[in-house]
Amino acid sequence: MSDDSAPGGLMPAFVLVRPQMGENIGAAARAMLNFGLEHMRIVAPRDGWPNPRAVAMASGAGRVLDAAQVAPDLNGAIADCAHVFATTARLRGLTKPVLAPQEAMARAHALCASGQKVAIVFGPERAGLENEDVALADAIVSVPVNPAFASLNLAQSVLLMAYEWGRQAGAAPVAAVGQAPVALASKLEIEKLGDHYEERLAEAGFFFPADKAPGMKLNLRNMWARLGLTSADVKMLHGILRQMVRWKDRGGAG
Repeated sequence: MSDDSAPGGLMPAFVLVRPQMGENIGAAARAMLNFGLEHMRIVAPRDGWPNPRAVAMASGAGRVLDAAQVAPDLNGAIADCAHVFATTARLRGLTKPVLAPQEAMARAHALCASGQKVAIVFGPERAGLENEDVALADAIVSVPVNPAFASLNLAQSVLLMAYEWGRQAGAAPVAAVGQAPVALASKLEIEKLGDHYEERLAEAGFFFPADKAPGMKLNLRNMWARLGLTSADVKMLHGILRQMVRWKDRGGAG
């Protein structure tokens, strides 16, 4: 994915995962541009891309759609990002920080100011993000809506987050997030780390019994995502695993 910089510095990418209606994509583009956000990424849109219904609904925000990047899956859409926020009304049982929109956008501002790429991820209209999508995120953003009717339209969710981004732009600077001066690992680096450990753990028979394997792998992916690893951390973890495999291949000799 290309750079998401703007005249005022880095801005977050708004990622629409498997959107079902072109009209909602266009409405999301309008909501983004209302608050100066132009970097949209679209994952596997149901009706293909470009979509004339999205263009018609965008009404003046066409340049957001013109520059939108399309990816076949969420991993590809966030590969260059260091920090990902997943918007969902359901907490899914995954262990992650859960933030209100204002907290999330304060963190997003701090991360972007430190040169880190950020993505805000939104799920499809019918059911929202899947657990596999949420597992890739660093934190969950949950809106305190009526629990008896927690469903938000895709464009409404985008508008709410875009508004908080714009509102936070005028707020006092927040404290540095994590180790801001140090480069956080990109999601592609985290994905490759997860692949490496899954491969070696499968060889070692770790994923047993077989019916538990998908859940175990999901929990591992969730763990890697929430640790806030730097690029140096990822290299070290690869190195640790490689050395352990070499030691085993030598028969465990010192």
